[in-house]
Amino acid sequence: MQFLFNDESFSFETLRTACFADYSGADLGEVLVTARNIGDGDEAAWYREWSATAMRVEAAGRRALAQGHRVSAREALLRASNYHRNSEFYLRDNPFEDAAARTAAQHARATFATAAELMDSPVEAVAIPYEDTTLPGYLFLVDDSGTPRPTVVFTSGFDSVLEEAYFAVAAAALRRGYNCLAYDGPGQGAALREQRLFFRPDWENVITPVIDYARTRPEIDSARIALHGYSLGGYLVARAAAFEHRIAAVVTDGGLYDYHAFHLRAIPPFLTDWIMNHHDDRSEPVIALMMAHNTSIRWALRNGKWTFGATSHSDYIRRTEDYTLKDVAHLITAPTLIFDPENDLFAGEPKLLHRALKCPATLIELPENEGAGEHCSYGGRATLHRHMFDWLDETLPESAR
Repeated sequence: MQFLFNDESFSFETLRTACFADYSGADLGEVLVTARNIGDGDEAAWYREWSATAMRVEAAGRRALAQGHRVSAREALLRASNYHRNSEFYLRDNPFEDAAARTAAQHARATFATAAELMDSPVEAVAIPYEDTTLPGYLFLVDDSGTPRPTVVFTSGFDSVLEEAYFAVAAAALRRGYNCLAYDGPGQGAALREQRLFFRPDWENVITPVIDYARTRPEIDSARIALHGYSLGGYLVARAAAFEHRIAAVVTDGGLYDYHAFHLRAIPPFLTDWIMNHHDDRSEPVIALMMAHNTSIRWALRNGKWTFGATSHSDYIRRTEDYTLKDVAHLITAPTLIFDPENDLFAGEPKLLHRALKCPATLIELPENEGAGEHCSYGGRATLHRHMFDWLDETLPESAR
């Protein structure tokens, strides 16, 4: 689904940003006027223009707040948060030290935090105990009644941040009477940027503390907790569900079965051989050439090296080897819903997962001609949400309380 750019990556990320308009995360006019000043593949212009829009919208929101206009302030600050997140998307050479990347990420968090205080339903910033530290999270509640409700525990993906969870799923959940508990895990958002926690394949060691925390909350019906993950998060929640059996359902938005095999399909066999045999002196120059001519490859490998804590792009690809469900998928017992968008970059993976499962499993294909065929169904999130929550309504047990 080409959107405003010929460059595949720029088109997709603009679509992603714009599609959150349904949940107050964007204004189409702001997206259009920002995009028209950016040339295809011009990463410097991408940062400059999205940052300028984000700062302008943030300033409008803070003026509205100072003048007592709560709804106007909330709406502007939600959009600003999304635009700030998007502005630094391609700043991946050294995000820990890059002042622009750090500032944009801080603004994305701060604007969302202020907007959350202005929402009509309760939003609580939480710290989830994890090993010797905590993971940042938000608990989005339907209301302040304390009534135990079904709850979606959301795990984002390879490049998402906690604040994006509101647009991705929490707003849709609240409209339907579901709470949502979202968090930054290792490799994601503030857990990565501020605590330098990197991705790990054994995500059950992340989800189990999250479920432990969820079960302490009286507003969460512990018998009706559903795991939901999108993009790489689809692998992460499925992996966790193989070992964490206190959940009632699993939803994988992009049923990623073998993350390593996905990478190897995209590169020639000779390069695979060099990478897997640690001939980085040969593989890295070839990878550099590939990155120079393709925005998607350049971004993905830089982001992978950063979020996995890898020493090189080749090292990142080697580290994906443990990210597979081939030996654990049969251990998942909770009913599982798998989305399979027609044009997903993970093409074929959802069907592999579906075939490997022994639990009750539903595969839903999302076609291009319905507008939901892109990765994560960006551009068609409402369609995905309809399928997801209707399935949850029919799958989750009745409340035990």
